Amino acid sequence: MTEKNRSQWDLCRFIKTLTYFEVFPVLNWVEKLFQSRPQNNQNQPNGGSKMGVILVAGATGGVGKRVVQRLLKQGYKVRCLVRDIEKARLIVGNDVDLVAGDITKPETLNSLVMNNIQAVICCTAVRVQPVEGDTPDRAKYNQGVKFYLPEIVGDTPENVEFKGVKNLVEAAAKYLPNTGEKAIFDFTQPSEELKNIWGALDDVVMGGVSASNFQILEKTALFAGNVSTANSGGFASVRTKNFSPPIDLSGYTGVKLRVKGDGQRYKIFLRTESTWDGVGYSYAFDTVANTWIDITIPFADLTPVFRAKSVKDCPPIDSSKVCSLQLMLSKFEYDGALNPKFNPGNFALEIESIKAFGGESLPQFVFISSAGVTRPGRPGINLDEEPPAVRLNDQLGGILTWKLRGEDSLRETGIPYTIIRPCALTEATGGKELIFEQGDNIRGKISRDDVAEICIQSLQQPKARNLTFEVKQGENNANSINWKQQFSSLKPDK
Repeated sequence: MTEKNRSQWDLCRFIKTLTYFEVFPVLNWVEKLFQSRPQNNQNQPNGGSKMGVILVAGATGGVGKRVVQRLLKQGYKVRCLVRDIEKARLIVGNDVDLVAGDITKPETLNSLVMNNIQAVICCTAVRVQPVEGDTPDRAKYNQGVKFYLPEIVGDTPENVEFKGVKNLVEAAAKYLPNTGEKAIFDFTQPSEELKNIWGALDDVVMGGVSASNFQILEKTALFAGNVSTANSGGFASVRTKNFSPPIDLSGYTGVKLRVKGDGQRYKIFLRTESTWDGVGYSYAFDTVANTWIDITIPFADLTPVFRAKSVKDCPPIDSSKVCSLQLMLSKFEYDGALNPKFNPGNFALEIESIKAFGGESLPQFVFISSAGVTRPGRPGINLDEEPPAVRLNDQLGGILTWKLRGEDSLRETGIPYTIIRPCALTEATGGKELIFEQGDNIRGKISRDDVAEICIQSLQQPKARNLTFEVKQGENNANSINWKQQFSSLKPDK
């Protein structure tokens, strides 16, 4: 298409741009009056939601289903690894991604299960029940093993507690992101949500005639179009709608893009104001034609810009409230300088991901083990004083011995982890004070509710990284828990 037949300014496209980004809410109200017009009923993207997927193994168990509920309540994206999807729907509902797999069968732990995971919470356990049987809701089991003679049913402790956990750990290690990174946009996992966040913002808003679009492809996104200098124009861009609430990237060093371009120089903008025409923090980057490259952008290198002019005495970016992102191809650099690699006409920039980098390393694998795993065979142990699981370890197929082997398989991988060893689990309502100890000597009980909450908190606390600890409940109710302090009182594994 030539400059001549592109020089007609498009009023309709101008109005659509303002409507898409809700610059003047009255325009959106008027649009809704015309039923023949396509309506954009998507809510603002939720920048406060957790990026990436949390994989929960053992999601239909007593602790696992509680973990799923809490993750969803806190805005995480959840994927449940289950053996029977239809049965799982009755337990965890329809608000989660259910994938079929079995930790004892490593071939089932494939990309469908593992893609885009940010962390894993492993709640799997061998099935234990009374020798004489149980009710469908496992009422006897939930009372605790001291009330009945237990037996293992189904698969063996060796296969589940050790080999299965090892399979899951090894599969996760291939897919978990580098520590200290946070996915903002992962275009390798297309979704309807991604399609409705980005919109074109071209020089039509200044009277120009450039045109661009943003497409979600099978494994990437494509920012492409035609940029024209007609009508004093010269830029094309795509921008996200404002995040509500904003994305909090505090604690990270900057952002990293994985892109394949056409040899031109592009810009990225991070905005901390929800206003339409405010200051943007910009960075210009060069691409290599038809080659995938990583662009690493420290926050400190961003330039505050307003309408292509740098803003003097502007404070550094507040990375705790990123309201929107924007990608641009422009004729200009800043302050009237020209983009030395700019070529009018068709352009294309493919994007695989946008991530924050340089953050504190958080646990990426939370494993629920059991108090007592080191006690079978320990010199000086008085079995009469020990919990039933310790006394009956041999009769139950070495259940605690194999749990310890499962722990070791996790420690050996180098994945940042938290290993939780709860005392006897109960169905009581949680909310008690929690007693954390190390050395595997404590006895007591703890609600499954509280164990589930510890799992969620572990994902959020750098001080929980590479910890192994036992936990039981205290006598008093806990009005609030200082989780950072709770984890800081423990010593990381050597």
